[in-house]
Amino acid sequence: MILVEPEIRAAFARRLRVTALRQFVKDAQTAVKLRGDVSVLLTGDRQIRRWNREFRGKNKATDVLSFPVMPMDGVPSTMAGDLAISVETADRQAKEQGHALAEELRVLVLHGLLHLAGYDHETDDGTMARVERRLRAKLGLKAGLTERVAAEPVKKPAAKSLSGRRRAR
Repeated sequence: MILVEPEIRAAFARRLRVTALRQFVKDAQTAVKLRGDVSVLLTGDRQIRRWNREFRGKNKATDVLSFPVMPMDGVPSTMAGDLAISVETADRQAKEQGHALAEELRVLVLHGLLHLAGYDHETDDGTMARVERRLRAKLGLKAGLTERVAAEPVKKPAAKSLSGRRRAR
């Protein structure tokens, strides 16, 4: 399921390809081998900054946050998790990378799905970068997010949410 906040829909209406993005989410989820439902919220910098501050302790906007569903007392969930993507940040990054907003949104979806599947480029030995590179080729994506953030300093692991069920990555 893809949800678009009204102000984002209004600001980016001509460049958001929600139907195509919905199909890409399905294709990428299959490629990642991630089971369960995934919801994607297309939001703005203000909201994603709020969640980044609340769940990760970082008072700045980011491009994508992943909220995996944490198992509760061994009860399996039909949900894999949620992704929140700042379309405003994605738009800036698309311009910096020289490609369309739709391409950047697909890059961010793939990156977020890998986090939902348990990969973490902030703490692994490059495994996520290798998997992301392979899946980008399979899904026809040119650009990759993990390589862009590889030069950033190592970050602390994500904090648990107030509910204890989810944490952002």
